[in-house]
Amino acid sequence: MDWRQLNYFVAVYEQGSISGAARVSQVAQPSVSTALRRLEQELGTELFVRQPRGVTPTAEGDRLYSEAGRLLGQLQSLKASFRQQVKRVQFRLGLIRALGVERMSQLLREFSAGVDGLELHLVEPEQPADARIITPKMLKAGEQFLPIWTDKFLVAMPHGHPLALKSSIQLHDFNAVALIKRTPCEAWSQLYPELIQHGIQPDIRADIQTIEYALGLVSAGVGIALVPNFDVLYERQDVVLRPLADIKLQRTIGLAYPHAKVGCSPALDWLREVCRQRASVRVTS
Repeated sequence: MDWRQLNYFVAVYEQGSISGAARVSQVAQPSVSTALRRLEQELGTELFVRQPRGVTPTAEGDRLYSEAGRLLGQLQSLKASFRQQVKRVQFRLGLIRALGVERMSQLLREFSAGVDGLELHLVEPEQPADARIITPKMLKAGEQFLPIWTDKFLVAMPHGHPLALKSSIQLHDFNAVALIKRTPCEAWSQLYPELIQHGIQPDIRADIQTIEYALGLVSAGVGIALVPNFDVLYERQDVVLRPLADIKLQRTIGLAYPHAKVGCSPALDWLREVCRQRASVRVTS
């Protein structure tokens, strides 16, 4: 057993799938599968039950997870005790809602790892900040904009919903259909005027802010909802995703930063580079 195997095991446990663990660990999926198989062989027990989509931890997997977290935490503390004291670098980053937990966690992890002594403060996008991750509509005078992601919106619905039989959803399908409204949401701001223009009136059952709550209500059968095409959503087994056929709903997410600070703030320069790399991965994938 080594630290690499434990790290991969923890990633699989927390992500609920080997493919998800490979993404957050930034390694090929076979590397995670091999490490996990060898760990199970060394321990002489099965840690996960493999399913068609994802994995479920066994009792022994649950037991190892609690111990692995403690051991990895101790290792990090030991490493930190040998590091020289560095000057703290405070950085305020404004974030809009519904950015996607998995991809934002990876971006922030890369950012934090590249700046010694970084003290990162996440704030609302309207608050004073050194940089912001927002949509172009929120840009202020004097800010540059670096695109990172382009999200297309899909319709999420529970299994067994009548619309799940269709390969794509059209505007007239929303008429009198139970719908979960999420605000603020650029897709909703585009869709609702189109529905009204075509005389279509959906049956709004809830008005909430987060994607997680929207998906929870979808899974519970309350209604359908618009969601961005985050990779992790395709692994969910409790909802069905369908594209929209006759309207294009999408948004661009990017890094907004004061042009005057470029070259004067090492933390900002590194964040710009991390965002460029994330944008490149999205384009080539």
